[in-house]
Amino acid sequence: MTIETLIARYGLAAIFLGAGIEGETSVIAGGVLAHRELVPLWAAMAAAATGSFVADQLFFAGGRYFRDNRRVRAMSARPAFARALVTLERHPVLFVMGFRFLYGLRTISPVAIGTSSITTRTFVLLNALAAAIWAVLFTAIGYIFGHGIEELLSGFLAPDRLLPAVAIGLVVLFAVSHGVRWLHHRYALRCERAAARPGTARPADAS
Repeated sequence: MTIETLIARYGLAAIFLGAGIEGETSVIAGGVLAHRELVPLWAAMAAAATGSFVADQLFFAGGRYFRDNRRVRAMSARPAFARALVTLERHPVLFVMGFRFLYGLRTISPVAIGTSSITTRTFVLLNALAAAIWAVLFTAIGYIFGHGIEELLSGFLAPDRLLPAVAIGLVVLFAVSHGVRWLHHRYALRCERAAARPGTARPADAS
């Protein structure tokens, strides 16, 4: 079984899961797969939108129905949770539509919204619309990027090696993205702990 067959068979499931668990990188990868005609473009967009929608509905349900869960309580104690609630109170519709695009608030926002007064029906409607816009945008970026990578590599690689090269590039992009997010998360935790201790300098200011 060729790599093209494997991707064509399981590509949409991977896009669905990646959109909900990882985010933009997986959706952009889906656009690249669509450009290679391994999955239909409309199907890649639909899988990304559905995966994102389902994941955020689950996070919303966690905030609404499981507020006493230790993980939800841990999230609610973070400064990002309070910032999400403040922004939500000021601009409820815009925040629900746009939290997917806000770095650092992607996962915590639907949980915070679940603890607010926004009705489930309102969130479902806005979440569905926002997921569709988000999925179309980032899948399209991947689709265009797929064309660019082929143009870039066509002079250096034989056609049968283009797909493995693109796959390797996406793996590297995925790894770098997660590495940056992990480092940012670690730094944010250090800053929060330092700020909680009076008289302690922030990590960036420490000698």
